[in-house]
Amino acid sequence: MVWRQERRRPERLPDHEWVATLWRIRSEFEEMPCTRLTTDQARAFFGLRDDPASRAVLERLAEEGFLARTDEGAYVRRTPSP
Repeated sequence: MVWRQERRRPERLPDHEWVATLWRIRSEFEEMPCTRLTTDQARAFFGLRDDPASRAVLERLAEEGFLARTDEGAYVRRTPSP
């Protein structure tokens, strides 16, 4: 996996916390592939702050193709194609 360096707004998480949070959430969805969480549920489940960074982490994983968002707004693990 290649990490691209981007400038983030000051209200976002510090770099080390951002990367650690991405990896933690990714690991949880890998261990429990049937997990379906809304943004609010993910905040509670992962102990994330109630701010734009919580949504940004989930959106980043969706942009990368790891997660998908259902019509109901839940994030689910995207299953790899055979």
